[in-house]
Amino acid sequence: MTPARQQSVGVDAPAPDRAGDELIELLQDLIRIPSVNPPDPPGADGELRVARHVAAVLANAGLRPEVHEPFPGRGSVTARLRGDGSGGRPLLLLSHLDVVPAAPEAWTRDPFGGDLEGGYVWGRGAVDMKGMIALEVGVLRLLAAEARAAGRDPASDPIPGLTRDVLFAATADEEAGGHQGIGWLVANRPDTLLAEAALNECGGVAMTLGGARFYPIGVAEKGYAVYRISVSGEWGHGSMPRPDNAAVRAAEAIVRLAEPGPVRITEPMARFLAALTDALPPGVARAMRTLTTTDRAGVEGDAALEAVCEPGYLRAARALLRDTISPTMIAAGVKYNVIPGSAELTLDCRFLPDTTEAEMRREVERRLGDLAPFCSIELVIAAAPVEADLDVPIYRLLERVLRDHDPDGIPVPVVMPFATDAKHTARLAVPTFGFSPLRLAPDERFLERFHGVDERVGVDALKFGLPVLHDVVRRFCG
Repeated sequence: MTPARQQSVGVDAPAPDRAGDELIELLQDLIRIPSVNPPDPPGADGELRVARHVAAVLANAGLRPEVHEPFPGRGSVTARLRGDGSGGRPLLLLSHLDVVPAAPEAWTRDPFGGDLEGGYVWGRGAVDMKGMIALEVGVLRLLAAEARAAGRDPASDPIPGLTRDVLFAATADEEAGGHQGIGWLVANRPDTLLAEAALNECGGVAMTLGGARFYPIGVAEKGYAVYRISVSGEWGHGSMPRPDNAAVRAAEAIVRLAEPGPVRITEPMARFLAALTDALPPGVARAMRTLTTTDRAGVEGDAALEAVCEPGYLRAARALLRDTISPTMIAAGVKYNVIPGSAELTLDCRFLPDTTEAEMRREVERRLGDLAPFCSIELVIAAAPVEADLDVPIYRLLERVLRDHDPDGIPVPVVMPFATDAKHTARLAVPTFGFSPLRLAPDERFLERFHGVDERVGVDALKFGLPVLHDVVRRFCG
């Protein structure tokens, strides 16, 4: 079935095509401004330059954006479009401006070139998450154009047909926890963020499993805790091996800590698995149902996941069904012939919405077992899980709009394995949903492009997403 493309309310027929082309051009421009976090070199102002560029685009559309620079070079940009005030609190369109580093020698194209080739826009940030910035700015430009066409000033007058305000925030520092971006806004300018709901990255992106096309909508994300473990041993000469070698103890600790934990099904994942099971072939569906039973979940259910998931999705699915511990750094030794008396491990722990940091720490201690007396555990940084209510109008609207634009698509709720700026909107009690709508071909490996080599996003996928996001804003705020 050919996907239905419902006409966005209030937009004349040629506008979506023009807006789609402008979206692609904006994304290329954003990629060409390196906004690496941590700033490279130290003191670089890439985030501020991107913020100023976005602000200039919005100002050219007739809006009055505001650039925030609470820390040198760390820029964020916010804006507001006004409704008539009769519909309730605003809708927040949220995104981040910073990107992770990219090693040019590993790429087939310049990671900051913004190349348009083969139907893709290439470059660091195309997926995470300058593509979403371009989508959100595209929606704002469409709304501003509608105001101007009606003889109104989009900077101050209500947008025709809007009953709620629309907020926009593109922030710095998300890739390092957001404390110098959205964290500062939460503490100092909450007026730029306070909303009925927020739409953020990492959701609404099509994935094909078992021949069916799903659109996972982010309704929760795991918490995280980073631990530094100091492992003690006895120093000695390398010619005389000893069991209290700190490096040996650290290696044994890694083996124990890296073992996958038991499967545990949270409410959002139960709904996700139910929708998945209903759409899968009967044989696979029967095996998938074992994921909701404790005795066979780790055997038959895992085999069912392997039957329908390519490797990237399989890793994500396994991570979303358990608390995880990833040893990510190890340091030991001073010289080849000296047995080290100390070693250091760093753990990246991610835990489900019904787990606390204290419980995660106890699990680390349990796995260390008889090594625990030789291990000192230090918490480096942590953030709690976040979860939004599914039984609210905005979530049901996200489902309806996706079905309108792709009748064969199946919207489903999902937990995100990684952290986003939703950790900060939670402090303002703003429910935040992962929704950056893209329709992808079945063979796309989208998850592998987050922080990956040759990061890129499809032009057609972005042009699908613009009217979807515009319709969500129009319907929720209209």
